[in-house]
Amino acid sequence: MCGITGWVSFERDLTAASSTLDAMTETMSCRGPDDRGTWAGGPAALGHRRLAIIDLPGGRQPMTAETPAGTVALVYSGETYNYTELRRELTGRGHRFTTESDTEVVLRGYLEWGEALAERLNGMYAFAVWDARHDKLVMVRDRMGIKPFYCYETPDGVLFGSEPKAILANPLARRRVGVDGLRELFAMVKTPGHAVWDGMREVEPGTVVTVDRSGLRRHVYWELETRPHPDGREASVARVRELLEDIVRRQLVSDVPRCTLLSGGLDSSAMTMLAARQLAEKGETVRSFAVDFAGQTDNFVADALRSTPDTPYVHDVAAAAGTEHRDIVLDSHALADPDVRAEMIRARDIPTGFGDMDASLYLLFRAIREHSTVALSGESADEVFGGYLQFFDESARTGDTFPWLVRFADHFGDESGVLRRDLTAALDLPAYVKDSYATAVDGIRRLDGESDFEYRMREICHLHLTRFVRILLDRKDRASMAVGLEVRVPFCDHRLVEYVYNTPWALKSFDGREKSLLREATADVLPRSVYDRVKSPYPSTQDPAYGVALQGHVKDLLATPGHPVFDLVDRERAARAAAREAPQITQASRRDLESTLDLALWLDLYRPDLALS
Repeated sequence: MCGITGWVSFERDLTAASSTLDAMTETMSCRGPDDRGTWAGGPAALGHRRLAIIDLPGGRQPMTAETPAGTVALVYSGETYNYTELRRELTGRGHRFTTESDTEVVLRGYLEWGEALAERLNGMYAFAVWDARHDKLVMVRDRMGIKPFYCYETPDGVLFGSEPKAILANPLARRRVGVDGLRELFAMVKTPGHAVWDGMREVEPGTVVTVDRSGLRRHVYWELETRPHPDGREASVARVRELLEDIVRRQLVSDVPRCTLLSGGLDSSAMTMLAARQLAEKGETVRSFAVDFAGQTDNFVADALRSTPDTPYVHDVAAAAGTEHRDIVLDSHALADPDVRAEMIRARDIPTGFGDMDASLYLLFRAIREHSTVALSGESADEVFGGYLQFFDESARTGDTFPWLVRFADHFGDESGVLRRDLTAALDLPAYVKDSYATAVDGIRRLDGESDFEYRMREICHLHLTRFVRILLDRKDRASMAVGLEVRVPFCDHRLVEYVYNTPWALKSFDGREKSLLREATADVLPRSVYDRVKSPYPSTQDPAYGVALQGHVKDLLATPGHPVFDLVDRERAARAAAREAPQITQASRRDLESTLDLALWLDLYRPDLALS
């Protein structure tokens, strides 16, 4: 896991641009605290910050290979979980290796197979290859979009980076956000390729982007496809278990301390139990970590989203698995700390949008990093297996929009509601969401004979796997890499995603519950309490002191003359939220306060040029 960046300028010799390349590279020092490296040759310059995971002394980057026709240079971020098999195949084809790293396997794989290498990789990765033999840059991103990757076209080439901040450190990139960028910030629809910043785009998941003197070209090497599912219930459950065993085994490989993120839910518990059994065979013990809030377990109040606190279930799993467990207990003062909020905004380059859940995620990862460098997460199991409430909510199922928006509006209110009325009118978010939804469902193939209901559930699964999950994957990557922690996501293995996506909904929910396939596939290892537990989302603090602390920060903002946040935010609405009595600080008013603070900090930190018309 690392941070990569680079610059290709076909009209310049970039060997003289070291100071700019250094500036771009250093923006990602948190992603790679262990080492840094740069390389330049003619029209290309590459930068790398390293978080050392595999082959600590041998995996330095940029990594180069000299050929008779020119240098091939690579900067790589992520992990290739099948690198040992690829290394064996490449060795058989005559390649000789000087390190034990997966980075060298990717470099040698490119020399052997060119851009077709992408189709052979199993993992999470974003990498760029400068191929001087053909004067071209090749950028590749993993199938599910686990690792972030951005590019910005210039008049004579391209800038790229793991994060927007690396690109924005180059004077050629404008810090401009237009109306469409603001729409993307507030719509929560995750338009593929959209990067919020004008002129910048994501390298889309499952895509190879090639840049040469003739311009930029994109090639999709993987996408979620509709296929018949021939297996019955028993065979489907067995195949899911077989895949999970292989995936967890591959993702436990590391030369540094690793752990699991344990919430006491089905996903993280199943993953932790499988990991514990596999490591026990080697005489090793799993470390596990969970987040909790001061006093919340003892004073928990059930609501429409969360019927139970996490901690009792976490402890059941830790005991059953024999993990070396630690609860990370946070208080409201830490969750509301403006410095913590600023760190998350720096990590994501945009106003964050998840309130105390972002703060707690960052603080959890910061605490874990003191003990481990790699963590396995249950992220994306809800999208893969059908775990969210909206999969079972009739209004979400039948609505002509993204299903999660129906649930979010019911429970959290409208994040854009805090905006000024004239800006709200200019953004016209309902129209933006409607157009985005129409594009998202267009082209989802229907199987012959598939019922209307089964096809609708296929659409909902597809939307979650190609839109919603990317929001959460980006959030988790940025929060973890901000503290130099690598988070792996076993449930995003493309083999599992493909198999379960094409499993009919009747099989995904054969017992009338969420994630039936996953529950049954791991029933033999789960504590009974977890097997029976109803889905509970990522936790949020219930302490009224958190809302009161937010009010104090917004009151300070209201007292700041001429702060640019009020060019975006309705001052009166923010003032009303800040003036509520503690018992009346609802989820919606908390959201108003959090959105106001996020936007204010983003404007202070990035000073974007906002083009609102």
